[in-house]
Amino acid sequence: MDSDNALILTQAEARVLGCLVEKAALTPETYPLTLNAAVVACNQKTSREPVMNVTESEAQMVLDELRSRTLVIDSYGASGRVMRYAHNVDRVLKISPPQLALLTALMLRGPQTPGELRSRVPRMAALGDQGEIETALRALAVRESGAVVVRLPRE
Repeated sequence: MDSDNALILTQAEARVLGCLVEKAALTPETYPLTLNAAVVACNQKTSREPVMNVTESEAQMVLDELRSRTLVIDSYGASGRVMRYAHNVDRVLKISPPQLALLTALMLRGPQTPGELRSRVPRMAALGDQGEIETALRALAVRESGAVVVRLPRE
């Protein structure tokens, strides 16, 4: 698989993938997610920017596309009855847990300053001061296999 292909996400793909990563970290008892749980997570009104209205069919198409790029994997979970979906982002992109947490916050809320990220990421991964966050963001921006974040100019 071309690693560049894995890095370019639509807004819907970023939302679905971000939700899978977030729920794996914050609610492991409900993870991997069913299609319905993924839709609910995508349409959540808090901790999301912009708020979206993803339908079940849209979420299924996105999950299928992400699965074709190995960013999502199928699982039947403990029950073995209902298809569930898990992320594979950290393995595909070869990133650390703190980098994954930063990337997830960006996928769920869009562009943010390091200070905003510092206040939003601690629930998913332990990050130190703002300097550590900026170092992790730089590492995500200058990866040999392709940048996964870009620094935007100040507004």
